[in-house]
Amino acid sequence: MDTPLLNREKSILAFQERVLKQAENASTPVLERLNFITIVSSNLDEFFEVRFANIKERIFAGEDSIDGETVEEWQASIFERVSKLVAEQYSVLDNEILPLLKQEGNVEYVKRGQWTRTDINQLTSYFHESINPLLTPIALDVAHPFPHIYNKSLNYIIELKGKDIYGREVDTAMLSIPKNLPSLIKLPNEGETIRFTSTCEVIREQLKTIFDGFTVKAAYQFRVTRNSHLFIDKEELTNLHQALKGELHQRNFGHAVRLEISAHMPEKLIDFLAKEFELPDTEIYPIDHFIDLTRFRELRDFLKGRSELFYPEFLPKYAEKWVDTDDIFSIIKNKDQLFHHPFDSFSPTVRLLEVAAKDPKVQMIRMTIYRTGNDSQLMKHLVTAAKNGKEVNVVCELMARFDEETNLTWASILEEAGVKVVYGIFGYKTHAKMLLIVRNEPTRKNPDHLEYYTHVSTGNYHNGTARVYTDFALMTSDREIAQDITDIFVTLGSLGRPPELKKLWQAPFTLYDNLIAHIEFEIEEAKAGREAFIMARMNALLETSIIEKLCEASNAGVKIDLLVRGACSLRPGLKGFSENIRVFSVVGRFLEHSRVFCFYRAGEKALYISSADWMHRNFFRRIEIAVPIYYEAIKDHIINEGLLSYIDDHTAWILDGETGEYHQDRFTIEERGAMLSAQEKLLISRK
Repeated sequence: MDTPLLNREKSILAFQERVLKQAENASTPVLERLNFITIVSSNLDEFFEVRFANIKERIFAGEDSIDGETVEEWQASIFERVSKLVAEQYSVLDNEILPLLKQEGNVEYVKRGQWTRTDINQLTSYFHESINPLLTPIALDVAHPFPHIYNKSLNYIIELKGKDIYGREVDTAMLSIPKNLPSLIKLPNEGETIRFTSTCEVIREQLKTIFDGFTVKAAYQFRVTRNSHLFIDKEELTNLHQALKGELHQRNFGHAVRLEISAHMPEKLIDFLAKEFELPDTEIYPIDHFIDLTRFRELRDFLKGRSELFYPEFLPKYAEKWVDTDDIFSIIKNKDQLFHHPFDSFSPTVRLLEVAAKDPKVQMIRMTIYRTGNDSQLMKHLVTAAKNGKEVNVVCELMARFDEETNLTWASILEEAGVKVVYGIFGYKTHAKMLLIVRNEPTRKNPDHLEYYTHVSTGNYHNGTARVYTDFALMTSDREIAQDITDIFVTLGSLGRPPELKKLWQAPFTLYDNLIAHIEFEIEEAKAGREAFIMARMNALLETSIIEKLCEASNAGVKIDLLVRGACSLRPGLKGFSENIRVFSVVGRFLEHSRVFCFYRAGEKALYISSADWMHRNFFRRIEIAVPIYYEAIKDHIINEGLLSYIDDHTAWILDGETGEYHQDRFTIEERGAMLSAQEKLLISRK
């Protein structure tokens, strides 16, 4: 079947457009609207560092077309789409958010030409005391070639007139703004108005001081984004920890993939920078404002006490049974425990490991580490467990993108505490989220009887993301699930055959095949005239063979509803291909991160929570798991809260398979005004 697919990179950009719509939503608190703008900027950085960089590598290797377009057509379409997206960002910022901050919040961004004499005196003093000592201006001449520019650093290229102390004519100079400087500076309040400006504006004002003796004719900002892939030679690899440590620094000096420049920069300087970074016009983005909107995140710290500018505070539900109990294992043994973060607190997970670390009956703890954060209580409890004499085994994924340095640090800390740390299988990221606790619980027949307690999740063991990402987590004492997870841990730490799992699906061995088998079962049911449906939720749907199988199921009459937060290559609703498939995307206060797969299965409603998206890498180049849910009450809970409520959400975006665009037109404006989103309903349900 020749299934038409949507381009992955354009689908990623379509997701950024949906995120930006949150910034345009007048019902969203103004500082949260600003936050969505910074999220788009951060996401675009990663898009260029990773996805666009990957395409450029393919182009360098000789590829001449991308998803049916010539390279030139594809590059031009990406440039046009990104340019439009960035222009909308700045339009919303300038025309809506900054004016609203001033009118409704008494918060004002003050540009350089608007500073008062008091402002100038304060900023001048601050510049000399805290900024100037950290700056390194560089003249560009035959003795000072163009310097290495750090990935995503903000820089000025400056036009000068004059001679230096050695009598040399200098007409061009460079100045990089150190990353360890704050991005925003608080100005003196005017009455009740909180005022702030940007560090780069302060530096721009002081260029005459920095280049004393020269006339500063003009200065223009620029910022380069680089390929952030890490290259580690498998053939030469002897120690992944050491190899990765050495490679991380090089990430900041990979090939340039995007250049952001001041829109007022003259052509001769644009040509100069384009030549230095070896970039075509379609990878150079003029910005008619200061560059890098992620810097506005610091404003949240200035305004912590201004609750009206933020989303209403909520406290995740923390059931009384978890409070100050040391009998946490009895709770799990009595009944499987389900958590839907961030609506349910992450604290029971932390509490579970805290109790296990101190419990004399606990013999062993096994855990995967993918993303944990710099100040992780979970990691500290693992250290405590090891110091208390427990057998602690950890699979630490060193190649978790942009968290490599944090994971290297935790790996060293854990090893020093006596934890046995392995790095999984090189070439296969350990993305599964698993925690296993083995506890001695004597019986009359066996004083050494062991019980197993397992925690599995769709998301990371990260206290920070557990407050802003939606994820499902399960605690269970199911021995077969525990045995499956034990077998997976053993194979990750040693050689061996693929484990023969009883309940779990595991990539790269059985996850894909089982998923195909379940879709084929629904196909056969539909062909026999029986009810058949599939509901699934994930972050991305890109695997071509899965898309083809879903289209085959659609043609057989299987009803398919898919919640795909981000990139989706499947075109739904096309006659003869996918007319029984609907694709939804929910973008809201929390980042939708759960992976849930549900198959009607002749009324059984086979339900799995998983760490895996439906992408080639997740099926064939990662260690992933999908865990079955057996308790009917928990199964119904996940289906209702995690699938049906989102499919019925009036804020859900619907993918139009014909155009490849998303829309929100299922309900009238009047109907939408009286409805609550799925996330809002979940927040209310936990009060």
